[in-house]
Formats: sequence, structure tokens, C-alpha cells
Amino acid sequence: MAKIDEIDKQILSFLNEDAFISNKEMATRLGMSPTPIHERIKRMERDGVIKGYKAIIDTHKLGKTLTVFCEITLKEHAANYLNQFEKDAMALAEVQECYCVSGNSDFLLKVVVSDMDDYRNFILHKLASIKNIGNAQSHFVMNEVENKTFSPWFPS
Repeated sequence: MAKIDEIDKQILSFLNEDAFISNKEMATRLGMSPTPIHERIKRMERDGVIKGYKAIIDTHKLGKTLTVFCEITLKEHAANYLNQFEKDAMALAEVQECYCVSGNSDFLLKVVVSDMDDYRNFILHKLASIKNIGNAQSHFVMNEVENKTFSPWFPS
């Protein structure tokens, strides 16, 4: 586990809220100069605490209005089958997230598509082509209440 202090936590909170915030702005808020802020960010990037920076895209504005959580149960559970499913699932453009989970299913996929016809095509022609799937159960998102990125620290 990476060692981070309270200042690092604040920097992570700032970046999580707005990845475009300047080092100067963070330094002002923290009562520091920009150079140590920059050095701390670079260290956290090197240590893998900060894995990267991404744009949060409004899929509805791109015509992708249907989000589905699809529970997948595999027929076989040897490591090579699990690894191959992960690789095959993430190769599908519609799959935005893939989690290996405990419980009645083996994987949970977040799938984003245009509409029900698009999802049907995804299931029949893409997901069904992946070997070793025993069962798939779909949960359709009716309303996205909140979608936020991970932030374990709440600003005081």
C-alpha cells in the first residue's frame, strides 16, 4: 500500500473533482507553493496511486441511452477460463466495466448501448460468441441516480 499523507489526500480529492485544476490553484488552497504539489503528483503517478486521467463522457449525448448491468455465470471456473472471459468481454466496445464478483454470478458487466435493439444485437451476436458462458441475466438501468468516481476522502 502506498504511503500518502493528509496533503496527498487533499490533492487526490482536488484531482478527483477536477483533473484540470492547476498546481498553482491547489497550492493556494493548501497554503503551499506549486513545486511540492507537482512533485507529490508525480510521485503518486509513479507509485500507481494515480493511474491516469480520463474524461467523463455523457453517453446520452452520444446516443447511448441504455445502460445494462449483466450478470454472467460461467460453465467452467478454472483460471484459464476466467482469464479468457475477462479478455473477451473487455474486447467488446459496449462493455464499459467488468468485475469478477462473489455470489450467484461470476462476473458483472456494465454495458452501454443505444437502445433495446442494440442490446439484443449485443447479446445475440457478440456476448453469445464468447465461449463458456452458462447464464446471463440483465438488469436495465431506469434512472442513473449518481455516477461518481472514487473518492475515499471527503473535503472538510
